[in-house]
Amino acid sequence: FYGRPAQKLKMATVKGTNGKTTTTFLSKHICETAGVRCGLLGTVQYEIGDRILPAIRTTPEALDIQELLGQIVNAGGRAAAMEVSSHALAQDRTRGIEWDVAVFTNLTQDHLDFHGTMENYFEAKAKLFLQLASQSKKKRASAIINIDDRYGEKLVDRIAGKVPVVTYGLGLHADFRASNYRTEFAGTSYQLDARGRSYLVRVPLIGRFNVANSMAALAAATALGVNLRDGVLSLARAPQVPGRLELVPAKRQFQIFVDYAHTDDALRNVLKTLRELKPRKLIVVFGCGGDRDRKKRPLMARVADELADHAIITSDNPRKENPDAIINEVEKGFRSTHYEKIADRTEAIRRAAAMAQARDLVLIAGKGHEKYQEFADHTIPFDDIQVARRALDDLPVQF
Repeated sequence: FYGRPAQKLKMATVKGTNGKTTTTFLSKHICETAGVRCGLLGTVQYEIGDRILPAIRTTPEALDIQELLGQIVNAGGRAAAMEVSSHALAQDRTRGIEWDVAVFTNLTQDHLDFHGTMENYFEAKAKLFLQLASQSKKKRASAIINIDDRYGEKLVDRIAGKVPVVTYGLGLHADFRASNYRTEFAGTSYQLDARGRSYLVRVPLIGRFNVANSMAALAAATALGVNLRDGVLSLARAPQVPGRLELVPAKRQFQIFVDYAHTDDALRNVLKTLRELKPRKLIVVFGCGGDRDRKKRPLMARVADELADHAIITSDNPRKENPDAIINEVEKGFRSTHYEKIADRTEAIRRAAAMAQARDLVLIAGKGHEKYQEFADHTIPFDDIQVARRALDDLPVQF
């Protein structure tokens, strides 16, 4: 119906629990800097030529995907970077698309309300990688796999000999290997060893997980034909990914970050990263979504209890559940008393800003780029960054 647009594009897909959005953003940036016009379909937004459209969901419905890919072709695109969720794979939304490269970032507990078990969740992710071997048009597709993740190692074993595999990670046996990692407020640097050469990589994004994300993007872009050295140089000018450890601008003696972390693993990674910046105190505001995997609620609390100095449990997107009931389930994971409960997310953010002092860091986790909050019978506009800005503006002036 749309002229099979995926056959006219170099197609890169990114799968995994965490890191999909940043990896697709970086992949697009590397390709564009190298002169390869690249569209993007993902959790935050859809980018088609010079147009940016708000994303309805991480992976659109099957016909919508084809229409969007057709628009990318019509806008002069030569490639597309696309997040593909496990739901989309299970529902065959990407059927008919053949990939040039597929990236696996990691697998941690999430979406068990849909998949039931971690094994089912893994099988949903593995499905596309197994399909690479039977593609009729694009027969030299590459799989880019994070072998620091145990499910990544399992995936390599599953597809070895069937699909060309490029691995990345911090371990000695990775094809793209990072070492000498350093992070600071200005970003992250590390040594990359790949293809028989060493490179100094600088990326203006904070955190060890962005070492992995940037390596995945480099491996994917080079699989699409971009020169590796050019890709490394382009990362120094990489864009801020909306809602991914995004700093709230303010002339204060403390900093507030907003991040999409909504699993215990993602929250652990972000809090560990902020710990490396050596704050006086680390304050986290977080909640858990309603009508989603309930098993992760106490797990997220344990992470906050372990890595933050103070936590404020609040509402995320309650949906059809009672916000207070969700908060009470989260609370069960705390072993200390260094937390409080404030169901109103605006008031929780205001409380965190008011209690922060010089050299403190505040993390507002869970919603990231989202511009809304979902309740049982209504949805309201809600932007963590804008709420945090207003909270900062209302504080007394510091001298």
